[in-house]
Formats: sequence, C-alpha cells, structure tokens
Amino acid sequence: MTADALIYHPTVSHYLRFVATTVGRDKLLRTLQYFSRFYAWYLFRTNNPPRLIAPFEAVKKQFALTRKALRLGKNVEHFKAAAAAMDDTKARDEFLRYCAVGRQLGYATYLTLDMATYLDAAGIRKFDSAKRLQKEAYRAWFVGLLFNTAAGLYTLWGLRQREQEVDRADGEGVVESKKIERERAATNLQLISDVCDLTIPSSALGYANLDDGIVGLAGTVSSLIGVWGAWKKTA
Repeated sequence: MTADALIYHPTVSHYLRFVATTVGRDKLLRTLQYFSRFYAWYLFRTNNPPRLIAPFEAVKKQFALTRKALRLGKNVEHFKAAAAAMDDTKARDEFLRYCAVGRQLGYATYLTLDMATYLDAAGIRKFDSAKRLQKEAYRAWFVGLLFNTAAGLYTLWGLRQREQEVDRADGEGVVESKKIERERAATNLQLISDVCDLTIPSSALGYANLDDGIVGLAGTVSSLIGVWGAWKKTA
C-alpha cells in the first residue's frame, strides 16, 4: 500500500510530466552544469587535489555538450517567435514589441551559431573558425539578454505608473493592485534570471572580469529559476 501511494502520488505524476519535456531536462542539466562549474572553482581555490576537482570538471564539460545537442534546431522556434512579434500590430506597447523582436532574434542567432560549432565541440570534425563562431554566438546571446533586461525594467516602470492610478478604496482597485503585485513579482524574477545569465557571455567575451565562481553561482541561480518556471508550467 505504501509503495502504491508513493507511485501514484500526484507529485510523481508531475515529475514525469516535467522530465518528459526537453525544457525540463535542459534546466536540470543546466543547474548541475553551472553548480559543477562553481564547485570545481571552489575546490581549486581551497587547494583540494586534482582528483577531487576532476569529476566536477567532467560534469561541467559533458553536460554542456549534452545541452548543446538538445538545442539543435531550436533556433527555428525563436525565428518564428521574432516574426510573430514583428507582425503583432495589436501589441499594446511598441517598445515591448521591439524588445521582443530583438530578444528573439538575439536568441535565434545565438542558437544558429552555437549549432554550427557542435561538430567541433563534440570532436567529430574540428575546424579553425569554431572559436570565432562561438564568440559571435555569445555576443548574440548577450544582445538578446540586453533586450529582455530592457523590457523588464520598462515593464517595472509601467507597473509603477499603473499602481499610482489604482484606488485601493474600491473593490476593483484592490483586485488590480493584487494583479500588479503578481506581475511585478514575475518581472523581478525574470530580471534576476537575466542579470545572472548576463554574467556568462560577459565573461566569455571579456566584457567583465568574472571568475568561474561568480559565473557558476550566477548560472546556478538562473537555472533554478528556470527549473521552477518549467515545473509550474507542467503542473
């Protein structure tokens, strides 16, 4: 009976739906990848022997390659989303619309260039331009994240403007106020994720002098936010 209760528990069903999605598996792998990057740095800085560091370095590299394979072909999704955002003439705010187009094109370009480097990264076929393509991929990702960050800051400003017009003495005003609070919380969470993610291409491109500890920790935080978002979507 105890085994049946465990097997048929709603959480188990939720977990199966979660891991059945490519996004869910990717976010879990990403969390382990960036935590390993952080922990390998921590072990190195605390003068631990290489034999203790090696497993985490291996997890970091192997999971990064696995995730690169999972991303193959995903660029089409973002090109389509960019086209849909551009064609959305009924959008309430033109600034957010153009930010959406910039974000999706940035991500699509990143994924296209990242896909082009897969054979080199996997050791199937090495070519000289792989490093340059990967650098350009990071630059495109950086641009996409900047657009999303700008959209988040603009959304927070818009929510503040809306909040000032709300009459909390009125019943509808109370409902609107709670709606604004939910939107603000979601926007703040996405902003934290974007700022954390910005450390990754910033470090790779040399825009910021960040060690693997900071990048690994920031990547772990943004990954956990992604896990939480994917978990909620499969509820």
